[in-house]
Amino acid sequence: MPAFHETLFPLDIALGAAGGPERATEIVTTLTGREERNTRLKHSRRRWDAGYGVTSLAQLQAVVAFFEERRGRLYGFRWRDRLDHASAAPGASVTPFDQALGTGDGVRTSFPLIKTYGGAHAPYARPIVKPVAGSVRVAVNGVEKTAGTHFAVDTSTGLVGFLAGHVPPAGASVSAGFLFDVPVRFDTDFLEVNLSAFEAGAIPRIPVVEIRP
Repeated sequence: MPAFHETLFPLDIALGAAGGPERATEIVTTLTGREERNTRLKHSRRRWDAGYGVTSLAQLQAVVAFFEERRGRLYGFRWRDRLDHASAAPGASVTPFDQALGTGDGVRTSFPLIKTYGGAHAPYARPIVKPVAGSVRVAVNGVEKTAGTHFAVDTSTGLVGFLAGHVPPAGASVSAGFLFDVPVRFDTDFLEVNLSAFEAGAIPRIPVVEIRP
């Protein structure tokens, strides 16, 4: 991913932000009232307003410094989504069996991390490209493997690579558990700060948008 800084937006501010996933659905209504619906995007795109997480002047100054170092919209960065940042169910601990990554064929050495939402009707597989270092746990055929011995993780791409001599055999299920961040950028080149309004309780607008790999 070009022009990206592997650094995390201030966590105390991000956890107070407001936002979530966005889809792009086209709806055409015929003369009879029948609808045709189609989506232009395979993956959702998440948006947040970090301004809701700023509660002090010190936090506001930290955001300005972070914004300047990113040069506004130029450089991307990591963002921790308070609602959705783990492979496990809410409140549960990460295990190496949380998410199915695929099936080995005896040759394939690389498996991208994914998180699947839903199940019965139209499950959605979301690519996870920014796992948290040290958080990824992997299992093959229900047996947990050891990072650095059996596999390695590229935390900048979300790829799990099995090391020589430990490639999953044909038919073996590969699963993983992990914590993850979202690759984002500021969605503005102008960070408007009004100290008088802020001190009176106004919320500054700090738009952040997900970067699709």
